[in-house]
Amino acid sequence: MKIKLIHRTFIVAAVAALIGIPATFQAAPAPDPNIGVKGYYSNDKAQRGRMIRAAIVIDIPTGYHVNGNRPLNKYSIPTALKIEAPRGGVTVGPVVYPRAIVRKLKAVNNEPLAVYEGRAILRFNLTVPANYQGGEVVLKARLRYQSCNDEVCFPPKNQDVDMGIGVVGANDRVQRANGWVFGGR
Repeated sequence: MKIKLIHRTFIVAAVAALIGIPATFQAAPAPDPNIGVKGYYSNDKAQRGRMIRAAIVIDIPTGYHVNGNRPLNKYSIPTALKIEAPRGGVTVGPVVYPRAIVRKLKAVNNEPLAVYEGRAILRFNLTVPANYQGGEVVLKARLRYQSCNDEVCFPPKNQDVDMGIGVVGANDRVQRANGWVFGGR
């Protein structure tokens, strides 16, 4: 009787230990990357009646990527930028996405994927009408993206960016800005 009780106790302890092993030895999930998203203009101010270039810059840490805006498969979630302009006739042109890099990753059986790595710059134009009454324009940008590493993809995210810029007259002087984003000095 005592042997059966010891045997039963041993079996229960062994099963409990086996159940606990996977939780103990599971690899920690990869940390969700800190994707940087910021907005920039090509000038320090916007002139009424003129077009100004603008951009959203995505900074992606080493070892991670975000899906390109035109995925090569059905299940990848594309990077998409939507811009909401304020009332008053301000118009926003179409977003120009950078060319994606094609990579084959272990996570998807070495299937080719279109991705952005490092830094991706999404550009668009903004036109402030000549009769615009405000002293500032604030665009509401919403970037939707999915980040991944070589082994796992994280849930898609939306990141909002408010892009404000002062508005001056058509003949007022403006200075170039953010040349590293738009080229030039």
